Amino acid sequence: MPYMRAWPSARASFCAALLAVVAVCAGPRAMAAWNARSGAAASVVTASVSPAAAALATFPPAASADSAIAAVGPWRALEVGLDWAELPVSPASADGDGTVRVLRVDPGRYELKLLMASAPGQGKALTPREWCRHGRLAAAINAGMFAEDYLTAISLLRSRHHVNNLRLTRHMAVLAFDRRDVGVPSVQIIDRELQDVTALSARYGSLVQSIRMVALDGRNVWQPQARRWSAAAAGIDTSGRVLLLHVRSPYPMHDLVGMLLDLPLGLRNLMYLEGGAQAQLYVEAGGEEHELAGCYDPEGPAAGREAGPSPIPNVIGVARLVPWAPTDALHGDGPRVP
Repeated sequence: MPYMRAWPSARASFCAALLAVVAVCAGPRAMAAWNARSGAAASVVTASVSPAAAALATFPPAASADSAIAAVGPWRALEVGLDWAELPVSPASADGDGTVRVLRVDPGRYELKLLMASAPGQGKALTPREWCRHGRLAAAINAGMFAEDYLTAISLLRSRHHVNNLRLTRHMAVLAFDRRDVGVPSVQIIDRELQDVTALSARYGSLVQSIRMVALDGRNVWQPQARRWSAAAAGIDTSGRVLLLHVRSPYPMHDLVGMLLDLPLGLRNLMYLEGGAQAQLYVEAGGEEHELAGCYDPEGPAAGREAGPSPIPNVIGVARLVPWAPTDALHGDGPRVP
């Protein structure tokens, strides 16, 4: 911007203000860890939220990705409201590249959709890339773990129009979207320890249940263990944006959660979606394509090798809201009116 070049002092003030905002959103622990790795020297603005307030699960309006904050730190805008980051973690893994890849989604410009092979007229599992082509999606990630029939989720999985599994299991996190009323956030991860899952789930059309990784009050709740594997996960940040994460390198999950909390993601809470070779994320947006799959079992004969894309029965998709969609984002077919 010309006025920023004309007045260096204004630019410095502007950057300092942005850094302060990022510090509040990411939290002091994440900013300190990020500054230590990047060599940046900055003052950290602290913010505290009580567990009781967090349990109410209300969010500020999601920050639009065309705001200045979207360009700060590790994020790169793919499209308005859709940001991408590739973040190294420490210690590095013996397998893979030791990188966390994250797609950040503004729910004011994109909506989540649940696609299931068990739905009428569908009939088969697809790769995430194929699910995106099939559903006109910008991205797709595993919608939780599934049973040996390669069709049925092992926990609660339903949309407004189709039920795959109605069973609410012991797992403590439920991703809720496609809200039925405006009195709740458009997307949230319901924490069954701190929230009323029965009351909240009735207010959403789509529900995906899985294992809790970060509780709503910020705790790492994955028990320590030695076994390690690749992972796909979904989170919500402190601005109410959706984070879709893929980590190809195998790590013990408790250790991985600690690493994620140290990154400048502003994590509010986080849930596990899938692990091992089946953990997948596909993104096609802003002229870029990212097709990610997990590694084979580190203890198996193909230890450390990337599995490559494979069919999965259920995905969470990221769909452009037509009023905001760029003209080249609809694969040349023009907007579809529901």
